[in-house]
Amino acid sequence: MVKAGIIGGSGYTGGELIRILLHHSEVEIDFVFSTTRAGKAVSSAHPDLLGSTDLYFTGTVDSSTDVVFLCLGHGNSTKFLNENEFSEHTKIIDLSNDFRLLADATLKGREFIYGLPELYKSKIQKAQHIANPGCFATAIQLGLLPLAKAGILDKDVHVNAVTGSTGAGVSPSGTTHFSWRNNNASWYKPFTHQHLGEINESLKSLQENIGELFFLPNRGNFTRGILATAYTRFEGDETDALQLYKDFYAEAVFTQIAEEPIHLKQVVNTNQCHIHLHKHKDTLLITSAIDNLLKGASGQAVQNMNLIFRFEESTGLNLKAGVF
Repeated sequence: MVKAGIIGGSGYTGGELIRILLHHSEVEIDFVFSTTRAGKAVSSAHPDLLGSTDLYFTGTVDSSTDVVFLCLGHGNSTKFLNENEFSEHTKIIDLSNDFRLLADATLKGREFIYGLPELYKSKIQKAQHIANPGCFATAIQLGLLPLAKAGILDKDVHVNAVTGSTGAGVSPSGTTHFSWRNNNASWYKPFTHQHLGEINESLKSLQENIGELFFLPNRGNFTRGILATAYTRFEGDETDALQLYKDFYAEAVFTQIAEEPIHLKQVVNTNQCHIHLHKHKDTLLITSAIDNLLKGASGQAVQNMNLIFRFEESTGLNLKAGVF
């Protein structure tokens, strides 16, 4: 059994990792680290796990564990790794944005590989350390990669995406508490969202000269999931586009091309990304949907771990959507 440690286990992504790994056939949770809840039961932060685990949060780490998941706020992973040493054989999977860009991908001799399996599967299988993609970045990249691969993403792309409140993390803020979020909607960080950097690097790894990406993120009045719509000029017909996407994702375990229009509920609580295409005159509309906490975070982190340890890619991730 692979022994796994979780750093920052009291938040949303940490909780999702615990839930997945408790039922993973090849993994045993070694420790769950938390500076704020050390000594308390894991179920005190995640009440749904009452009766499922007798784990307690700890304030110390096992430096020789097989794999460590960093579920820390952006900027804190670098600080944590500078203050804590792990063995040479320990794999590190970071869920923050600290190591996603090529310019930031090395720390103390550790090289982090960008962990988007649909694009870098072979690199991930050989990697020691993974920079897990952002949630918006995952949804948007999976929607656009086939066009870049075909060398036809040279026109401007307009993206509008809405995310649930869990995308802002477990710490309450002015735009996440119930009385503000309920029956409400708003945009934020227009055209400047931090995920644009990693999106552009991935797309340019397939096609150097791409059009400009205009991204408008929105807050939705629901808890989890991302629905992203992107549109750009496309010269072929809808059948051409459909074949392009089916060919690109032919071996992708968790990315599906839908013949019918998609909605958010069909992917929430799963590690799936569903994509739908619609052609209007000379414009192609690409819709992609993911669960921001699973395919956009913890599920994809486990998918990367499966690839590193050469487990079946879907191990522990055959999760059911709550459609009704």
